[in-house]
Amino acid sequence: MSADQRAVAQAWREHAGTVVGALIRRFGYSPSCEDAVSEAFAAASAQWPSGGHPDDPRAWLIRVAERRMIDLLRSERARDRRQATHAAAAGVAAGTPNAEPGAAGPADQRHGLAGLSADTDDTLELLLRCCADELSRTSQVALTLRVVAGLSTEQIAAAFAVPESTMAQRISRAKTQLRHTRDGAAPFALPEPTQLAGRLDSVRDVLHVIYQAGYLTDGARHRQPPQAQHVDLAGQAIDLARQLHLLTRRMPTEAAESAGLLALLLLTEARRAARLDPGGDLIDLEHQDRSRWNTEQITEGNRLLQAGLRSGPVGRFQLQAAIAACHDQAPTADATDWAQILTLYRMLYRLAPHGVVALNLAVAVAMTSGPEPALRLVDALESDGALRHSHRIAAVRGHLLERAGRPVEAKKAFLAAAAATRSVVEQRYLNAKAAAQIG
Repeated sequence: MSADQRAVAQAWREHAGTVVGALIRRFGYSPSCEDAVSEAFAAASAQWPSGGHPDDPRAWLIRVAERRMIDLLRSERARDRRQATHAAAAGVAAGTPNAEPGAAGPADQRHGLAGLSADTDDTLELLLRCCADELSRTSQVALTLRVVAGLSTEQIAAAFAVPESTMAQRISRAKTQLRHTRDGAAPFALPEPTQLAGRLDSVRDVLHVIYQAGYLTDGARHRQPPQAQHVDLAGQAIDLARQLHLLTRRMPTEAAESAGLLALLLLTEARRAARLDPGGDLIDLEHQDRSRWNTEQITEGNRLLQAGLRSGPVGRFQLQAAIAACHDQAPTADATDWAQILTLYRMLYRLAPHGVVALNLAVAVAMTSGPEPALRLVDALESDGALRHSHRIAAVRGHLLERAGRPVEAKKAFLAAAAATRSVVEQRYLNAKAAAQIG
């Protein structure tokens, strides 16, 4: 990739969401927004190498995209007028009354979102719009990657290992759903002020889901052929979380949790290079080569965490980041402060009483008080609806039984977990754990 191509690619990563957001702010949502932005970046690829890079790439891209959007809207309106003329002629011929002159048609209703704050950042607006309450979490994730991160449908489909046609339908349905929101709300409407905190919480959840999707598919990508199209979803999530942190830094009730999310992703990402062996097989945290952990990311994550803890109420992402920091700060697995981790998980469970949190709490109990009390906690989670179809209970039970010196039962649990997970990397790891049990 040439220096000019790298500059355009960097501009896409940094500004694609902002440019789309600027168009939606001015024109309202239309599929033409994404077309106009794509054409603006195509113009950048053609013009920047010979004409020089602009001092303000964001402003240049917005200006070009707005011009192209105006051209596209003119074409749409001309087409609408032609269709209306034909329809009116057909109506006269059939004795059907004409529509009221000046009535707003679909094209007119599509443009212009009134009442938007002039100082609200376009990228933040777009994140809020893509995480509308009307959408499922899956649709929110897909739409955020398509509209905010600027990934192609092909890239998103490859990242989630689904057919491109399936992902295209998912994104199309989400856009259609937002264009027909309840109570006549504007397409891609912003939340009311009273709903802002809940919507920002959804944004953070979506970015966390995107990160986990990237983090957990590393092994699968490791075994793909060199020509396969790779999308670093984890990196995309960190970029978006970094933007969210900057955009909410002046919101006292939101800044700390946005910092907590970014800290969590960085403190987790710091261990990513040590997570797989050269063959792409999983290495658990206890056996990772800690010299391969990224100290710069650990330092930045800790700084964000400490600043967030000082500036606002403690939220669930801050607590998860604090747990990750405990692991990252331990020079060896034996030096891990499990008592502190147990305290943090208890605090987290009070804030978010979810089955997965309870399962992790059980692991912390095992590391501080032994496997038997932890096994009793795991047994009590068997009826938890959130874990009913997950492999996690069986996997944790296998580790606890192994620690308790019960290899026959541990092997059975590991095999059950391997059969329940859809991750090939985890299947290999769990089957290997089962094979290692002697008894």
